[in-house]
Amino acid sequence: MQNPSKLSGVIITYNEQKNIGRCIDSLQGVVDEIVVVDSYSTDRTKEICLVKNVQFFEHPFEGHIQQKNYALSKCTYDNVLSLDADEALNEVLQKSILSVKSDLQSDAYSFNRLTNYCGTWIKHCGWYPDKKVRLWNKSKGHWGGENPHDKVVMEDKTTVTHLDGDLLHYSYYTKEDHFKQIAYFTDISSKAAFENGVTSNMFTLLIKPPFKFFRDFVLKMGFLDGKAGFLISWRSAYATYLKYKKIGRLQK
Repeated sequence: MQNPSKLSGVIITYNEQKNIGRCIDSLQGVVDEIVVVDSYSTDRTKEICLVKNVQFFEHPFEGHIQQKNYALSKCTYDNVLSLDADEALNEVLQKSILSVKSDLQSDAYSFNRLTNYCGTWIKHCGWYPDKKVRLWNKSKGHWGGENPHDKVVMEDKTTVTHLDGDLLHYSYYTKEDHFKQIAYFTDISSKAAFENGVTSNMFTLLIKPPFKFFRDFVLKMGFLDGKAGFLISWRSAYATYLKYKKIGRLQK
């Protein structure tokens, strides 16, 4: 029988040499093993992981959801704490997890995610508190959602408790990073949406991007984040435009 107080930390990676060391370090002393599943990085990701003595596996990338569920299968313990490579636990969250670890009475635990955008911590734009379930019993939940926007899906009637502290998300270091991610994510999200019956037309392209900007910058008070809030809102609107433009191409 497994020790219920044992916890597996799990991360998927691809070319994350900038971030993976910080992510692993934040898990040290909190979890009892760290599992990394890498999709054949070409930078120093593997080298950094091996130096830090994690359990390192390589597996072809078939999608964010598929890769994360594969990573769960490599965890020794039922209770798992899943982070993206560009995330890290802050000190308050580390203490919160340790305080419940010996007696995990809930099936899952959620916490707020705080994103750093090109050096600025973002508190608005719909980016915070950005509550995420990332600690759960893997026998009662799995990764689902729609690529690339994965989420933990729990069984019916499971209990979820919210913990204090922030999951720090180091999203983009430069505007070029953001535009590359927009191009990459809209390739994936447009295909997934098209396969689920979503359509696009000229009316959609004219209405959805401006509304996205208005929602994030005005309704979600992105203006309180200053220049960063404006850039995030504008680029999110552009991402919406690009997604539906690509859906339109798939229709043809």
